[in-house]
Amino acid sequence: MQLLSDDQRDLRQSWKDSYPKFAEDCLYVKTKAGGLERLRLNSAQRYIHEKLEQQRETTGKVRALVLKARQQGVSTYVGGRYYHRTQFFMGTSVFILTHEQDATDNLFGMVDRFHKNMHPDLRLRAGSSNAKVLNFPGADSGYSVGTAGTRSVGRSKTLMLFHGSEVAFWPNAADHFAGVMQAMPDLPGTEVILESTANGIGGEFHERWQQAEAGVGDYIPIFVPWFWSDEYERDPPVGFELTDEEIAVASMYELTVRKMAWRRAKMAELKDPHLFSQEYPSTAAEAFQATGHESYIPTRLVLEARKRTCEAFGSLVIGVDPARFGDDSFAIAWRRGRVVERVERRHRLNVVEGANWVKAVIDQWGPRKVFIDVGNMGAGVVDILRDFGEPYADLIESVNFGGSPQDQPQTNERGEVIPGPKNRRAEMWKRSREWLDDEGGADIPDDDALHADAVAPGYRYDMRQYLLLESKEEIRKRGLRSPDGWDAVVLTFASPVSSPAREDAGDRDWRRLRRMQGGPSAWAR
Repeated sequence: MQLLSDDQRDLRQSWKDSYPKFAEDCLYVKTKAGGLERLRLNSAQRYIHEKLEQQRETTGKVRALVLKARQQGVSTYVGGRYYHRTQFFMGTSVFILTHEQDATDNLFGMVDRFHKNMHPDLRLRAGSSNAKVLNFPGADSGYSVGTAGTRSVGRSKTLMLFHGSEVAFWPNAADHFAGVMQAMPDLPGTEVILESTANGIGGEFHERWQQAEAGVGDYIPIFVPWFWSDEYERDPPVGFELTDEEIAVASMYELTVRKMAWRRAKMAELKDPHLFSQEYPSTAAEAFQATGHESYIPTRLVLEARKRTCEAFGSLVIGVDPARFGDDSFAIAWRRGRVVERVERRHRLNVVEGANWVKAVIDQWGPRKVFIDVGNMGAGVVDILRDFGEPYADLIESVNFGGSPQDQPQTNERGEVIPGPKNRRAEMWKRSREWLDDEGGADIPDDDALHADAVAPGYRYDMRQYLLLESKEEIRKRGLRSPDGWDAVVLTFASPVSSPAREDAGDRDWRRLRRMQGGPSAWAR
């Protein structure tokens, strides 16, 4: 690079300070027609940039998992971001690992195109380069790429920036995470961005996504729905009318008719709604849904509750689901009538730490009732809280998920018993589903992790037609984490809790009246 004028130095400083400005001013990408155009970040790319910069400012580094639909420009965004770093920050070593050779060639070609189309007076001089390496000796920076086929690829490198592309499709993924990922020092300024479309349940990417959703480890989850892509729309054909299902989807996500016309055409092309959801998901939970798996709680009800705003009226009830195993979370949910106000998770708490957290929650929030699952360490949490004396001993109530249902069996007009939930857990999940489906509506946090928990369990009926919910162990065998967040929510439905006004009025028969009336609306009081 030649000696710069003052204006050129000011321009380079503005580019150093802002990757989006640098991208729009300097980076050229190939169009589908074969020409070149400047890289103007689209909606998905801007959202990812915002999330990454928030993490970088907070922690000094980037550790992110990006779950996306197909062809949304995520690899282009990351490629430009890292090229920007090589141009303005000394000692920046970049490594890109993709799932197949063609993808490796394409990403390296994109970076090479960035450099060749930079203004010659404002770009760094490149040193020796080949199909796998591009160096900038003046800045001691450079790019190298590899394909995730050989177990040893990238192991000997010392990295600052790592881009894993289509990680869910890596062969030998576990070996790569044990190898190349260990070449990344845990230092400020380092970045690891792992992006992929979904590839079913299980595997390194899905497991790490679940951990990130649950708040375990350093990685943040970033989800990009298909409908953020401007190109995913088309003119509807003559006579095009939305089905009832399409009307519900369009309303839920505020999608135009052009978006819905594209969706219908793509579904027809793929010939499988589950494959469409995997390739072009609207939510993270949808991306990883299992073919043939029917969730007990429909995702539609969860989505509607995420987007609805209800008034929080009535008594505050808290549900506590203590951790059972090392990877499970200790979860607490706050519900007031129609509103789940918050759900929090903590990890690797022992019995004493868990009991102290519940005590602190009671002290701060003053709930009317606290329901605690007594399975495994839950019994110890209950014992410690009772030892604290009042008001804790009176506020808490232990719940056994495997115990008998609370509600009395119903009979039909012929006196025959109508089968219901088999156990207490199925009963509480049933109550939570009825609450979500109540005509008055429900309001829950707009949170992907809570959504994934709510739709995780499947269900079946035993030979006597009693409802059985899929166990946590069965859910884990399918490659999913334990639905601790929603288990905490369902615990708030363990028993009816009257409001202070009802008890002050001497309504001693309120609980009996609720059981007689039944119906989900009783849980919104």
